[in-house]
Amino acid sequence: MPDPQTPGKGHTPEARDIEPAAPEEFGLTQVWWGDGKGKTTAALGMAFRAAGHGYRVHVLQFMKGGADSVEDVRGEYNAIAAMPGLTYENLGHYGWHAMNDGTEERDHEAEAQAGFDRARELVDAAREADLSTPFPPDGDADDGMHMLVLDELLYAADRGLVAPEAVVDLVESKPQSLELVLTGSHERPDYLVEAADLVTNVSKEKHPIDAGQRARKGTEY
Repeated sequence: MPDPQTPGKGHTPEARDIEPAAPEEFGLTQVWWGDGKGKTTAALGMAFRAAGHGYRVHVLQFMKGGADSVEDVRGEYNAIAAMPGLTYENLGHYGWHAMNDGTEERDHEAEAQAGFDRARELVDAAREADLSTPFPPDGDADDGMHMLVLDELLYAADRGLVAPEAVVDLVESKPQSLELVLTGSHERPDYLVEAADLVTNVSKEKHPIDAGQRARKGTEY
């Protein structure tokens, strides 16, 4: 007989059809930073998990790129396109600021700012929407979402491409029920700690890049 005190009441979870739904406990601000690998991976994992419950999720990426050896394809984009209720856009410069990766430095600030302006639009849209109701999985992000992932925004703020105080203002202006996830930066975002509900330092102990390993298809992109 199933134990009612165990997770799932003792039943092994099984995959179910995804039906549009609205979360009952969303509304936190999460910050993922550090010099270790896995910040975007963790955020996308939560995005897929939320979408799997039928919640509407949108990912906005800033400066997500890499060296010129990286192909013009990302596995997560392909997976997101196949996942109902989960969408993405990349409005920051496709490359890494001050990393000598072959991208034009003069483009970074303008495109990062354009990405931040878009983030404001999305937060405003969520404020105008009723987040207590489901959204169509094929609906537009401008009609509202339950979770918004701003990937590498903290990296843009750390590099001075976006003002840290503007990031704090964005967090403080979000609607109460919107789950907001911010990632990036090897430097601790002290300016955000008080405003955030969850702050995770993804710390590096060892990374193959230090031994010359280039980004690998299927793990880094």
